[in-house]
Amino acid sequence: MDKSTTINTENIPNHIAIIMDGNGRWAKKRGLLRALGHESGSKSVKDVVENCKNIGVKYLTLYAFSTENWNRPRLEVEALMKLLIRSLKKELPVLQKNNIKLSTIGNTDKLPEKARKQLLEVIDETKDNTKMLVTLALSYGSREEIVSAVKKISEQVKTNAIAVTDINEEIITQNLYTHNLPDVDLLIRTSGEQRISNFLLWQCAYAEFYFTDVLWPDFTEEDLHQAIISYQKRERRFGKTSEQVK
Repeated sequence: MDKSTTINTENIPNHIAIIMDGNGRWAKKRGLLRALGHESGSKSVKDVVENCKNIGVKYLTLYAFSTENWNRPRLEVEALMKLLIRSLKKELPVLQKNNIKLSTIGNTDKLPEKARKQLLEVIDETKDNTKMLVTLALSYGSREEIVSAVKKISEQVKTNAIAVTDINEEIITQNLYTHNLPDVDLLIRTSGEQRISNFLLWQCAYAEFYFTDVLWPDFTEEDLHQAIISYQKRERRFGKTSEQVK
């Protein structure tokens, strides 16, 4: 059944963030190497990006590789970096065709040179696209991001660029990796886990959470639509009463 007909096109989340979890378990269930699970998961990335663009999502942020993922087995990390390079090369024409801009957040200086070079190349090639902004969180950790913001703000205070009394939520937001992104409206996590794993802690302050047992390589357009339908059934009050919102 096509679920797209049940989506209210007047209430599409402006910013969707996804924790793409379950590649390894998907592979293990099939007796395959974990790397093949990540390979299959990359196909879901392509589908979700195109589906989000088609329904009018403006910002899509994907948790591709966390700061903690560097602790995984060396061969798996190497396979992930090679997959990143291949995927970026392969998807550049698709991004251009669909008028999609790519960006990244995280400590990307830690990426292998070839991966970083390819990433920056695609970011540069798509910088003028305007339909949707896809952000890859690579070597990303939200606590590290907040620490980085604190250091930047401290330096600004030290040089008298701002006063301590100037520091507010807007100043903090401006110094995060995501300074060019709006807050997250809908956070999706696949594979049945119900935690946010150091992902966009500040930006998800008022996000709606959607958890699904579906493993990421099996995540389809219908699953995306179900997440959005769930979001649209909720009342977002932002601390107000129902009467005030209405």
